[in-house]
Amino acid sequence: MQDIHIIGGGLAGSEAAWQLAEAGLTVRLSEMRGGGDMTPAHESDRLAEMVCSNSFRSDDPENNAVGLLHQEMRRMDSLVMRCADATKVPAGSALAVDREGFAAEVTKALEAHPNITIVRERIDALPDHPCIIATGPLTGSKLAEAIAAETGKDALAFFDAIAPIVHGDSIDMSVAWKAARWGKGGDDYINCPLTKEQYHAFVDALNAGEKTEFKQWEKDTPYFEGCMPIEVMAERGPETLRFGPLKGVGLDDPKTGRWPYACVQLRQDNASGTLWNIVGFQTKLRHGAQAEIFRTIPGLENAEFARLGGIHRNSFIRSPDLLDRRLRLKTRPNIRFAGQITGCEGYVESAAIGLIAARFAAAEASGKELAAPPNTTALGALLGHITGDANAETFQPMNVNFGLMPPLPERFRKADRKKAYTDRARAAFSEWLGEAVGQTSLAEPVEA
Repeated sequence: MQDIHIIGGGLAGSEAAWQLAEAGLTVRLSEMRGGGDMTPAHESDRLAEMVCSNSFRSDDPENNAVGLLHQEMRRMDSLVMRCADATKVPAGSALAVDREGFAAEVTKALEAHPNITIVRERIDALPDHPCIIATGPLTGSKLAEAIAAETGKDALAFFDAIAPIVHGDSIDMSVAWKAARWGKGGDDYINCPLTKEQYHAFVDALNAGEKTEFKQWEKDTPYFEGCMPIEVMAERGPETLRFGPLKGVGLDDPKTGRWPYACVQLRQDNASGTLWNIVGFQTKLRHGAQAEIFRTIPGLENAEFARLGGIHRNSFIRSPDLLDRRLRLKTRPNIRFAGQITGCEGYVESAAIGLIAARFAAAEASGKELAAPPNTTALGALLGHITGDANAETFQPMNVNFGLMPPLPERFRKADRKKAYTDRARAAFSEWLGEAVGQTSLAEPVEA
């Protein structure tokens, strides 16, 4: 019998397993993929498989909340961040990875750790022993039923969508060109320009395209605003996409020397540069309609798709009601929750909550209690949001952002405000991490 049982081998479960194992605890990591089961969204049985895109978003720790979270996780010896850095691909100021390479690195590290036993099995009931449930938004139906029976509350849910991936050699580079917006990051993106007429024809095609039909029980499920299907955005108005994923500002078309009326961007999806993800093109269009409509984009007329887009229903618990400040289920404190099932949104956020759940569990196993990181830090603000700071009745998944942190004690110019948040966060995080090391057997701080 291992010290801690982790259910779910996604980013949160993988990070949690690593943190616990590095703290000297033995771990049983249960993952149903590879044991005869599969989810509607995954394609392999690799641990930490990234489903929707290959981006960890901004890596700027000075002016961006998710970049700050990257930095905090690196200082806590995050396996997810280590493997992301090892498999990164060009993406301007963002951190994007070779998805297959990333999952392979995480799987290899966990399989090689002497304190981790990976078992390909489906868990259908809530354990009575120390456990972290990190099954993500696609939790198996029987375990979901067990969670609902224990909590007495209906799981909330939202739809999440997957963007299509194009073979790079099928993109017409006589029309498209490589560049990053405002010149940040060199030529990391492929840009496909649209004239006013082409843009409006594209929007009309999106509105008319055949969509996936939802089941009756899915009809009232909301979309997550941060991962909105492109055709749903198009329905909000003819100019919506031009101020969202198809904005042309900051992109000088070398043929005209001007910004295009609208522009579709593709981001490198693997290390070799053979696959490219269409940025912001999450979709519920049927596959036939996708291929037809997306090939009307200049430069993609002969596009060959390695993967077309899709949509799946994600579920999460009402964490502010159900979990304490250390992610324990209030009615059964032997169980912790981590990752997207808690209502955080994003790859990095999911891994971060897996990391801190493991740190809490490791401290508890040694007879100590680890203080939660202060809410002036990125990790602390995210943790606070899902464990009580958010309104439970209106709770929705959210990415880490400066709005989750307490207001700054003094006024700053708009240009300096983000830097003030990150400066305050770094000081608070260093103090907390130093105290945490002194109170527990956790790893020493690592300079970022």
